[in-house]
Amino acid sequence: HKFASNIAESRDWCTYWEIDRLNRPAPVDYESDRKFWYTLPANFDVLDACYRMYRWTGDRRYIDDPAMLSFYRHTMVEYRAKWQIDPEHIMTRHIEVEGSRGIPSYVETEGGFSIGVDVLASAAAACRSYSAILDLRGERSMAARYRSEMAKYLHMLDSKWWNERDRKFYGFHMDDGSMANGNRWFMLHWDAVTDPIKLRASIEEIAAIPLDQNAFQVEDKSYYPEILFRYGLAGKATAQILDLAMPGRYRREYPEVSYALIGAMATGLMGISCETGRSGTAVMQTLSGLPDDTSWAEMDHVPIQGTSIRIRHDGHVKTTIANLGHRAVRWRATFLGRFDRLEVNGRLRKARREVTPNGDAASSVEILLRPGDRFTSSISVTSIAH
Repeated sequence: HKFASNIAESRDWCTYWEIDRLNRPAPVDYESDRKFWYTLPANFDVLDACYRMYRWTGDRRYIDDPAMLSFYRHTMVEYRAKWQIDPEHIMTRHIEVEGSRGIPSYVETEGGFSIGVDVLASAAAACRSYSAILDLRGERSMAARYRSEMAKYLHMLDSKWWNERDRKFYGFHMDDGSMANGNRWFMLHWDAVTDPIKLRASIEEIAAIPLDQNAFQVEDKSYYPEILFRYGLAGKATAQILDLAMPGRYRREYPEVSYALIGAMATGLMGISCETGRSGTAVMQTLSGLPDDTSWAEMDHVPIQGTSIRIRHDGHVKTTIANLGHRAVRWRATFLGRFDRLEVNGRLRKARREVTPNGDAASSVEILLRPGDRFTSSISVTSIAH
């Protein structure tokens, strides 16, 4: 809310990069409204994070608070126009960086480029999330407009940023109009790869990165586990977690490490995702992301839309969950494989077919989990698989 509230025309619709406890910009990165540190994916990143936080918390302030709505609107209109990062101008923009103000990428160590791939990927994610927020607010025509904007960014990435010879996405559009290699994991982080062949190549590239490569780049490496979990590479993901969290890991005290690893364990290892159903009831989906050498994992007091959950996976065949809080939640227990029925507390229930982000077949059953309830769902020996 503080970052959203501090967006301002005097800062060309940027907000503060860092804020102290008294809501002041940190002097290390701010001298005046014309001289401060700011990288251009930031507004898009915050907007996307706000929608994801709404899905986890169910807190309507993310989609109703005037300061949040003002930030979203100014980001998608004036911010994009001022910095020429709308789809019509982003590949031909000519704006010089003033010191560290308006760096056109999260990559802060390079120069000579007009835009980084992360700006396009984050902009597509922001359009996706903003359209979802507008849908929730009943603004259907405006939501459709930003879905169209998202499609433009994604098409541009697919058609102009793919290096067919090297089978990789480019990282930078240079000042002279050429394309250059650079960090590409942003594409996977923001679900910006639409072509299945290019997606597979991108996943294989990040999976092949050795644990000791760029060991000092903890900011980037912190996000690898969640990406690897998302695409079914649990062993690689847990190896990255252990490497990043190991005693003596250089710069592991950086906030990206602790926050991103907790997130990866929740969304990846435990496979938790959340949304709000049409009735207003929270819907939580789980899918075990345990690697083959891990027999079980448990996460306690997970806050989800006003309640608290304990969850345990035993391999990929059994999940036990308890509602420790004071609000009901619908639990969508999901397992890899196609099954006609799944077992819930000893009784068989008809299963629904699912497809994971990795394209794998899955089956699920939905259960109302009231406060104090405890359920176990599993693949039964009597389940019928196809």
